[in-house]
Amino acid sequence: MHLKEVKGILSAQNGMNISRGCTHGCVYCDSRSKCYRIEHDFEDVEIKSNAPMLLDAALAKKRNKCMIGTGAMSDPYLPIPESLANTRACLESIDKHGFGLAIQTKSDLILRDLYLLVSINQKAKCIVQITMTTHDENLCKIIEPNVCGTRRRFETLRILRDNGIQTVVWLCPFLPYINDTEENLRGLLDYCIESGVHGIICFGIGLTLREGNREYLYSKLDRHFPGLKNEYQKKYGFNYVVTSDNNETLMKLVYAVCKKHNIVCNNDAVFSYMRNFNDTKGAQVELF
Repeated sequence: MHLKEVKGILSAQNGMNISRGCTHGCVYCDSRSKCYRIEHDFEDVEIKSNAPMLLDAALAKKRNKCMIGTGAMSDPYLPIPESLANTRACLESIDKHGFGLAIQTKSDLILRDLYLLVSINQKAKCIVQITMTTHDENLCKIIEPNVCGTRRRFETLRILRDNGIQTVVWLCPFLPYINDTEENLRGLLDYCIESGVHGIICFGIGLTLREGNREYLYSKLDRHFPGLKNEYQKKYGFNYVVTSDNNETLMKLVYAVCKKHNIVCNNDAVFSYMRNFNDTKGAQVELF
């Protein structure tokens, strides 16, 4: 871990990353891609030390309330004291200024800030997004080794629901020949149903591979699934989008289950829900 002061924190769309890099060790991580120009070791997480100060100043200047998004590139809940302190300070600023929050994580550490999520939700709108890929806990330890398992994420979703926090689950990615099975998908969907999620984001049964994350994935396939790298190379080559042979069948299952249980599974609709700030005072709606 290392600290760095930055010049700005909010994007034009009101999203932010308060760190760069990650310690979760997920074998498929797109954020490892070279196109993002992370110049330090990925596990040597760069903490943006002045992020809370910059965010507080930016929110103080905004004329209209909006949703603030975080967690898309770097998980805001890494087991690093400096990272957790920064995340909490940013949530405190969002809460203080009455803005909304759409936050994405894989970690149950988000529950340490439950009181802030509840407070933000009471004043504005809070949506927590949690990624789930693998129902099998033993497999989860292989492909997402340094973060809590899927069962614990499911329990986290239920706690958030019981505290009035709306949740969205990212069902992705699915690695061909590993977790692209009906059994796995049904287990994940059951968790979504039982925890009462508002929506599911799923871009299909597969994953994306670019320079950087492709090589990391292949090194892990060699270690945990001998011979599978060769299958990927023969079947997919250097494709950016890697689609499972089971995509059509499993996506039909996703849509059928969501329709039956009133879970929003149109990606555009879910993103719209997370981006729109419902201002009861009639202020202009903004998007992140």
